[in-house]
Amino acid sequence: MHLPQGMAYALLASLRPVFGLYTSFYPVLIYFIFGTSRHISIGTFAVLSIMVGSVTERLAPDADFIVNGTNGTLGVDLDSRDALRVKVACSVTVLTGIFQILLGVIRFGFVVTYLSQPLVRGYTTGSACHVCVSQLKYLFGVSPARYSGPLSLIYTLVDICGRLPQTQVPELVVSLVSLTVLIVAKEINNYYRKKLPVPIPIELLVIIAATIITHFCELSTKYHIDVVGEIPSGLQAPQVPESTWFLPVIGDAFAIAIVSYAISISLGKTFALKYGYKVDSNQELVALGLSNAVSSFFQCYSVTCSLSRSLVQESTGGKTQVAGVISSIIVLITVLKIGSLFEDLPKAVLSTIVFVNLKGMFRQFMDVPLLWRTNRVDLLVWLVTFVCTILLNLDLGLAVSIAFSMLTVIFRTQRPRYSVLGHVPGTGVYVDTATYRGAREIPGIKIFRSSTTVYYTNAEMYMEALTEKSGIEIGKLLSAKKKRNEQMKRDLEKEKKKAKKEKQKQTKWGGHQANGGVPVTELNEGSRKTATETSGNPADGKVNWAYQHETTMLDSDSDTGCHGDDIISHISGRSEEEKGRSSGADPHSLVLDVSTSSFVDTVAINTFKNIFRDFGEVNVDVYLAACQACVLEQLETAAFFSESIPKSRVFVTVHDAVLHILKKKKEQQSDCSTVDVSCSTQM
Repeated sequence: MHLPQGMAYALLASLRPVFGLYTSFYPVLIYFIFGTSRHISIGTFAVLSIMVGSVTERLAPDADFIVNGTNGTLGVDLDSRDALRVKVACSVTVLTGIFQILLGVIRFGFVVTYLSQPLVRGYTTGSACHVCVSQLKYLFGVSPARYSGPLSLIYTLVDICGRLPQTQVPELVVSLVSLTVLIVAKEINNYYRKKLPVPIPIELLVIIAATIITHFCELSTKYHIDVVGEIPSGLQAPQVPESTWFLPVIGDAFAIAIVSYAISISLGKTFALKYGYKVDSNQELVALGLSNAVSSFFQCYSVTCSLSRSLVQESTGGKTQVAGVISSIIVLITVLKIGSLFEDLPKAVLSTIVFVNLKGMFRQFMDVPLLWRTNRVDLLVWLVTFVCTILLNLDLGLAVSIAFSMLTVIFRTQRPRYSVLGHVPGTGVYVDTATYRGAREIPGIKIFRSSTTVYYTNAEMYMEALTEKSGIEIGKLLSAKKKRNEQMKRDLEKEKKKAKKEKQKQTKWGGHQANGGVPVTELNEGSRKTATETSGNPADGKVNWAYQHETTMLDSDSDTGCHGDDIISHISGRSEEEKGRSSGADPHSLVLDVSTSSFVDTVAINTFKNIFRDFGEVNVDVYLAACQACVLEQLETAAFFSESIPKSRVFVTVHDAVLHILKKKKEQQSDCSTVDVSCSTQM
């Protein structure tokens, strides 16, 4: 498979087929030494070939090599053009290798995690469309104009359709015959894969048969069928890639480095999981980088693993990279001795090989209905990646796709799910009351949780959702408190004025006359008694414990026999009448479950400070629960804790926080004679 695919994919890179053979030889030997995967087949690959081809055609277009023909017509200097394209391809490849080596040395292998599976599959599917369109000219024997940049695929397709009347019928016949033979043989291989000891090497057989028929029937001279042409025998002397091309291709080289690594590591980890060994992601980066960097000195272009070759290598019993070494030796023999025999091979046959090998990529269109049923956000990533790859070309399309994929992550964390938690009776578990019917809210205590980390993009929404879910409208309560304070101030002023008038009156008329014979001291005592009778004794009436703040704590070591879970269940399971009464009362405590937060930034810390301040002003105690150690360290570093926010407000679990609140805000004596619920989990 290395022989036919190497020559075929070289056409995708806009290079002569012999450079595909070089690329099937040198990188395999280098990966054999440094690689960690035992089953993948390193070499040419359609997606990388078309990415390299887009660079070579952009920097070395046909228009730069127009020369006058013998009959006064204009032609293209193919030798000069191909020589320059080889230099460009080698420069891209060595820069790709340098990027991969550097990323591997600094242990940056995790960068591939930013390429999600829907993104990679959508990108490879879009790349397959680019590959397909680029090979249509060989199938129909037409010569469309070269396009580059955004919408180049559309322009090329329109141009080819406009040139269909100029189709070379002999090349179309050769293409259809080859395509039919390849498809039938591939289906036979697939159908009898368990019975055949070795898959039929149909690609190699088709190349040999097409070369023999073309040579002896003289199809290239009689019917002007485009053939491969001269294939020099032997290996080329190493050459240093030209650094003058580094700046124009730096962006393309980085994109190729990331894509090649993503394809290689994903397939390598698949085989490693199947056969029970480990693939080192950073070492894979170094191995791929060395394969590209060293091979570029021998006129090779960028490589990665091929899915079709890897599957064949695995199915035929290949268990180590020694299988790749053997295949590279066969490629070496071909280059040295029998490469010139393929000079009469029609390019249309190579293009049909490319078409048939795209079958697996086009099957990825079946991801669309699957993702529609399972995850529509991933479907959106797949579709956007596919469309961007089609319209914006391979390099820019990849950049836009990665940016869009990251935005979906940000949007999903920006709009998380907020919930109020309730207690599951008989346990220390707290779950969403809107999801679990058995969960009951504890009267007077609101437990609030966000489904994701609180940080600058969702901090404001967190505050709004907290106000909405808890039912505590801070603005209205603060306004009401301000009005009460102003009213009390006005009443105090009135009392002062009234007392001043009384004093003046007593001074003017005398104490006895002013009070109708009653002494002033007796009048004052009577007034105090009346006021006491009016206000009532709190011990004799019903007290709203939501606003009765104790100054002392109960001894946590006292033994009463009342367990925390029993108390919570008893409180939560009161009669409907008491539930109605408690629901009408405002919460006295708020517990923030921050178990989902893995970090806090400055905005989140300020948000928590504002929550403690605002809710404290309306007499609602705030607590943090399930705070991870790393988050607690960040809070301490940011000087979050102070006299107004003591560290005693932080608890390891929500259950500990609730037990502490119940101990501090004990219920009436009828609920439990002495409430003793110690927080057993230590910070």
